[in-house]
Amino acid sequence: MEVVEMITTYLEMREHPRLQVRWPHRGGMLLRLDEPSAPFYRYLYERMGGEPDRLRGLSDADLRERLTDPSLDVFVFFLGGAPAGFFEFDRRQEGEVGLTRLGLFPEFRGRRLGKWLLAFAVDAAWDYEPDRVWTSVTDRDDARTLLLCQWAGFVPYETTRLSTEPEG
Repeated sequence: MEVVEMITTYLEMREHPRLQVRWPHRGGMLLRLDEPSAPFYRYLYERMGGEPDRLRGLSDADLRERLTDPSLDVFVFFLGGAPAGFFEFDRRQEGEVGLTRLGLFPEFRGRRLGKWLLAFAVDAAWDYEPDRVWTSVTDRDDARTLLLCQWAGFVPYETTRLSTEPEG
């Protein structure tokens, strides 16, 4: 069997970088979802390009329980009235905000929206006044993602390599 390898780079920032990025388009809006439904979250996650298998093992009830956790925040970016992407924070660790998901839907990529969405996410994370904001990037993400995170002020602090054999 062929071994599948994934490299993950973990990044952090310990100071607010105060990024200066202008709003990209008229008709854009960000909305924090108070209690996203499980089907809508699955839609966001899969449209962004998330691996469906990661959520497939969760029932709607289990996912709903996770989504109603007050230390989880989901923000959706709308453009022209349609969802264009989203980001998610994990604040379960005291003094930290994890940017655990961030992405645009395929039809909105290549329009210079990623830089803006990341800058807004970084600003929103610092609104919680953490000691540290962290995220991670894998070699399966867009090749520009690591550079974009570094542009935003994230600094790599660890890289891991995971090798697995596919089931089957």
